[in-house]
Amino acid sequence: MTETIDAYFDRLGQAARTAAQAIARAGTAQKNAALRAIADALDAARPDLTAANEHDLQAAHAAGLSPALIDRLTLSPKVIDAMIEGLEQIAGLPDPVGEIRELRQRPSGIQVGRMRVPLGVVGIIYESRPNVTVDAAALCLKAGNAAILRGGKEAIHSNQAIARCVQQGLAAAQLPATVVQVIERTERELVTRLVSSPQYVDVIVPRGGKGLIEAVAQAAKVPVIKHLDGNCHVYVHAAAKPEWVVPIVENAKTHRYGVCNAAETLLIDEAVAPRYLPEIGAMLARHGVEMRCCPKAWSLLHAAPQVPAELLKPATEADWATEYLAPILAIRVVTGLDDAIDHIARYSSHHTEAIITEDYSAAMRFLREVDSASVMVNASTRFADGFEYGLGAEIGISTDKFHARGPVGLEGLTSEKWIVLGHGTIRR
Repeated sequence: MTETIDAYFDRLGQAARTAAQAIARAGTAQKNAALRAIADALDAARPDLTAANEHDLQAAHAAGLSPALIDRLTLSPKVIDAMIEGLEQIAGLPDPVGEIRELRQRPSGIQVGRMRVPLGVVGIIYESRPNVTVDAAALCLKAGNAAILRGGKEAIHSNQAIARCVQQGLAAAQLPATVVQVIERTERELVTRLVSSPQYVDVIVPRGGKGLIEAVAQAAKVPVIKHLDGNCHVYVHAAAKPEWVVPIVENAKTHRYGVCNAAETLLIDEAVAPRYLPEIGAMLARHGVEMRCCPKAWSLLHAAPQVPAELLKPATEADWATEYLAPILAIRVVTGLDDAIDHIARYSSHHTEAIITEDYSAAMRFLREVDSASVMVNASTRFADGFEYGLGAEIGISTDKFHARGPVGLEGLTSEKWIVLGHGTIRR
């Protein structure tokens, strides 16, 4: 008889709670040994990973999934290489668990400080990207947490193949297999149980589309680390260095379309729009990017001979707030830095924004006043990524304002507790 959903999840949850105690006690060397053993297992299992992924890809094509989702689903050799490199990098990072900071002597004779500790059990819910299975397992493990991972049904075979490698690595390091549990059933009710079971789970991290994240946030009885949209902006300031403008805009928009750190809106100062917009438009046209323009941008681009008219459309109010995840870019000419900052404040999803400028004062104002998780000067928004930030990998991006904001790596998967050291000290 098939195990009921409640019985199945209770078994996973109880096992995770027990495993959380074991992994919290594990030393750095043991955790790093597990990470490197997982990397070795992935490397040895390349044919199996590719075969499992091909099974999922065939089903995805048959189901008519979008090109962006299929791109996220694909386990190419390059993606497998990146997973292995991420594991090695995480193994090489300092272990945050047990770190004591701000230890201060008080007049009473006690010493007061803070110690970094694991969160406990982390639940991860994600769609399409099987490489998240490795990233999530590795980061939770190194940070001393147990993990319950629930991938999308479209990646079920890929995720299970990766899970087998994770289990091999845990066993090689003599850690319980239940430190990382990958849910192998696809019933939607399991998501509801995962997000509403504080007796088993300490925090939830959803990774996927806006619909998934909204649904998780609404149903959750467990704290959620989340971002809903990646409506990212690139602002070309009047003092932009000419040779930086097109390469940064090109990379931010066209490097990959279906990712949360791709640029979705280009803001350009009216003082330099006639100079740069035709060249930017020609570049976007070469990539087949549709341009949704304010009247000033439309006029400048319509007059540019290398910009086909069919790629130009007037922008609507909704375009300024849209995360396209597609070859579409909203373009607006602004009157200056204040106008650009005001536009971002109104429409941004608080994920990532970038300014291109050689004006130090403008750059500093942009950094101070733009209220997003990542704010950049003279760099592509595509750098808003845990791997690029040196975190080894990321478990997600947070646009919330509590302890984890931006790419969430090891420190974001830990908390702090107060510690007090005395010498028989009593309060008087």
